[in-house]
Amino acid sequence: MDIAARLDAVRGRIAAAAGRAGRDPLSVTLVAVSKFHPASAIEQAYACGQRHFGENRVQEAEEKKHGLETLLRAADPLRLELIGALQSNKVRKAVASVSRIQSIDTKDLGTKVGRVAAEMGIVMPVLVQVDLAGEATKSGVPDAELPVALEALRAVAGISVDGLMAIPPFLENPEDVRPYFKRLRELRDQAMTRGLLARGELSMGMSHDFEAAIEEGATIVRVGTAIFGERPAKPA
Repeated sequence: MDIAARLDAVRGRIAAAAGRAGRDPLSVTLVAVSKFHPASAIEQAYACGQRHFGENRVQEAEEKKHGLETLLRAADPLRLELIGALQSNKVRKAVASVSRIQSIDTKDLGTKVGRVAAEMGIVMPVLVQVDLAGEATKSGVPDAELPVALEALRAVAGISVDGLMAIPPFLENPEDVRPYFKRLRELRDQAMTRGLLARGELSMGMSHDFEAAIEEGATIVRVGTAIFGERPAKPA
């Protein structure tokens, strides 16, 4: 199955999941996770109408930006998003390379992104990554600390805190992940009630569980393998 067929299948699954939840499929943004895949794969997906692409590494996003300048400047442009961990020393490159950062995992990181973006004369849309399960291998703001972090970030010039993102534990049965999706939605709703978010974005769900995420309110799903196939080996 090629990229066009896989993309069409994923869109069908998104529409079906949205329908089960009584939602408009257009309320869900599909971010195609293109990490480790070549620019040519992104170009194929773009030709099929895909516009949002997610990268895990700043260096790879920067390289792909240079290779996709024509599509990034198109009337209906391609958008690169950073969905992986952002190191403090790579903030400037990230702000210059992507259209949204989904992985703000500390107040200090968000503050630095805002400072750099303001220096560049832009406002960077960001999502705050929430730690829902306390896994040592994943980062994020602990949910108990989220209101204080959002309150601080709301006052930072140069960023727009548009919503929340989470990477729940990988569990084979998507139904076992559903409680994490529900919890992130609850945190989003609480933050919106308190005026702590500029928008109500909820980025959650990947190739194996995005349908459950949509049923629980995801507005952004991050899907890689189901679109591009198995990832090539990580670049050295």
